[in-house]
Amino acid sequence: MGSKNKLKRFAENETFSNVIQPTRDEILKGFEFKGKWSSFFKNEKPIVLELGCGKGEYTVGLARLNPNRNYIGIDIKGARFWRGAKTSIEENINNVAFVRTQIELVDQLFEKDEVSEIWITFPDPQIKYKRTKHRMTNEVFLKKYQKILKPNGIMHLKTDSEFMHGYTLGVLHGLNHEVLYANHDVYKNEGSPQEVLKIQTFYENQYLEKGKPITYIQFRITN
Repeated sequence: MGSKNKLKRFAENETFSNVIQPTRDEILKGFEFKGKWSSFFKNEKPIVLELGCGKGEYTVGLARLNPNRNYIGIDIKGARFWRGAKTSIEENINNVAFVRTQIELVDQLFEKDEVSEIWITFPDPQIKYKRTKHRMTNEVFLKKYQKILKPNGIMHLKTDSEFMHGYTLGVLHGLNHEVLYANHDVYKNEGSPQEVLKIQTFYENQYLEKGKPITYIQFRITN
């Protein structure tokens, strides 16, 4: 993407009512919607997050499937989720928002028990050992998610990375968290939820064209 396109998208994001772009300081000093997301959406519907939402395709897809829930996509790259934000406005999908920030600050955006579910879709597996701290299902991140999830809150991981799938299962079993469902090839093996099968991102379609299996884990952080 050219720099002119990026600047255009950044400028347009500023005008979107469904995009929030706080500074790091604003988040750390007390984010305005922490514990008050019902005032942003103007309803009390359950809140579902997509972390590392990219273009926002999954966030918007989930919102279309479930109008009785509010969906928030979080990513540091605003030029990417511009697409999802724009689509939501064009289609008058009112149960969607996007926040531009780092995932590591997620527990500063929401109050305890404010989130019902979290989706992590096609994250960078950070395969090199030195990158372990950036893996979105490591123990540090799981503790952040636990802070904001309701007691029975559900986590979802959908990925093309067999490494990330296996790593996450290992972490979950090692920490005695509850694995509700796991599938190492969702389109080959039956049983995955419709939300996993019905929504396909641009990159997911590319993976499928290359014959890569798509994996999925549903779990609870229980202790």
